[in-house]
Amino acid sequence: MSVKCKTRFGQVVIGPPGSGKTTYVGAMAELLRSLGRKVAIVNLDPANENMNYTPDIDIANLVRVEEVMDEMGLGPNGGLVYAMQFLYKNLGWLEDQLNKVPEGTYLIMDCPGQVELYTVDQSMKDIIEHLTKQDYRLAAVHLVDSHYCSDPGKFIAVCLTSLTTMLQIALPHVNLLSKVDLVERYGKLQFNLDYYTEVLDLEYLLDTFPEDNFTKKYKQLNSALTGLINDYSLVNFLPITVKSKERMLAASQVVDKANGYVFGSGEERSMRNLMGSAMGGSDFEWAKTGDLRTEYMGDAREEEMGEHEKELLGNDLDLVDIDPQFQV
Repeated sequence: MSVKCKTRFGQVVIGPPGSGKTTYVGAMAELLRSLGRKVAIVNLDPANENMNYTPDIDIANLVRVEEVMDEMGLGPNGGLVYAMQFLYKNLGWLEDQLNKVPEGTYLIMDCPGQVELYTVDQSMKDIIEHLTKQDYRLAAVHLVDSHYCSDPGKFIAVCLTSLTTMLQIALPHVNLLSKVDLVERYGKLQFNLDYYTEVLDLEYLLDTFPEDNFTKKYKQLNSALTGLINDYSLVNFLPITVKSKERMLAASQVVDKANGYVFGSGEERSMRNLMGSAMGGSDFEWAKTGDLRTEYMGDAREEEMGEHEKELLGNDLDLVDIDPQFQV
């Protein structure tokens, strides 16, 4: 029988395939270790083969998707669902592995990316519920690829997925907009980045849909979905990129508030550090996205454009840059 461990803090990293979960886990672990925090990485993805880190606990020692597919005659999705159900039935193995981790170690769990595991299937929910009953203070970190912002239909879909995951997993939840340095790789955004991170009135997105028969057919459905997301008013995103230590640090502060680590007593923390994390600069509106708009989006490029390249408005505002004394 496994011995109940003392209080531990950590984050459960989830999100669709390709959203950058494994890259985030490696970068976050490196950042926290550089700050002096003891960190253990738990790989709970039995299909994760390209890890940029060395896990302290690896589910591959218990079950592998390839073996499940061969022995059970299942496809990739079915094999992954079966593997997570197998893990739930063998939670004693996971408890024993976690009990070997030294006390005071912060846990980062890299989870599978299959959406069904967080919206339909109960295995991940049951695993997380079991850990929380063992006094694991966890926060769910849900990553979404920022390139979905360039497609209104896809952005509504990921907002709905994020909302469903939040309700299903039932943990303190932090949604991250990952790879924000590539946010305009597939075209300029229809609105400012703040519109997407704060998930403001999504009805405006409906006006950006193409005018074709297929879109018109599902207009009422799209309207109902945006209304559902707005009514719950739970979804918002924190933009990050692993290329920016400041962005990763801001994410770590938000997660620490979500799982309660910042308020714990297991680490010596001065009042200045406590208040700095609880009321960090990332809470100010400009600090949330200002640096990203300047560095990765159109703001910087527009400043570099010559006068002949700028779009004229056709009124006196076109004179603002020519005559600094001009006043509106």
